[in-house]
Amino acid sequence: MSWNEAFADHYDEWSAGMTADIAFYVELASRADGPLVELAIGNGRVAIPVAQATGQPVIGVDTSPRMLEQAMIRAAAAGVRLELREADMRELRLDQPAALIYCPFRALLHLNTWADRRRVFERVAASLQPGGRFAWNAFVFDHHTAADLDGTRQLGPVPHTIRYAVGDNRIDLVRDDGAVSSLWWATKNEWLGLLDVADLELEALHGGFAGEPFTEDSREYVFVARRPHGAYSGRYIRSSAEARIRLDTRFPAFPDVPRRWLGRG
Repeated sequence: MSWNEAFADHYDEWSAGMTADIAFYVELASRADGPLVELAIGNGRVAIPVAQATGQPVIGVDTSPRMLEQAMIRAAAAGVRLELREADMRELRLDQPAALIYCPFRALLHLNTWADRRRVFERVAASLQPGGRFAWNAFVFDHHTAADLDGTRQLGPVPHTIRYAVGDNRIDLVRDDGAVSSLWWATKNEWLGLLDVADLELEALHGGFAGEPFTEDSREYVFVARRPHGAYSGRYIRSSAEARIRLDTRFPAFPDVPRRWLGRG
């Protein structure tokens, strides 16, 4: 994970431009019948409204002690309960399957490799009840935006410079004090490939939080996937090692190739 603890300072200002996602995730949570889990819960910006709307606690996972401390304070002030866990989303473990797991504010982009993202998707699939949903959002890379912003210094919320490493699919946010937080973007087909290797089904891909159709002009991926009903026993694995064993057994010559590309029905 690329999160730098220094970015916990002024987090409300960093996230001020992302507000439409709250109603989207609240609506999904309101339709969920079972435990709710937020990956990269941060300071509870989304989880607290979800807990208020549903009347049930949200299990919140984050690697940042400072963000979890903020979430605890904010939840207490709002009179809601969050079950906060300092943990890596790549090692997600739940006591019972979830009805909804969601990861807002492009937090999956802090994972810098396909293997890291695959690990998260596999852990999510293993942690969902049949019919349970996984939702997340991420920006669409726009070369026009990259050209405009690359190398520019921004004054707020704290002075920082934006740098694009296009060959590495990476954006660095570099504070004047030297703290760096990085994001690695992914294409639509990469996201769909992750669903495939985790045996999750695409339910919806929107171009915005109001349910806009995703088009070639969209600049935000808003995904909703689900664990299928009636999955055969053992389909949802507990670790990347088990996933590799399962794939090697079924397709020994192609251990890393998604099964759909190999003609799975």
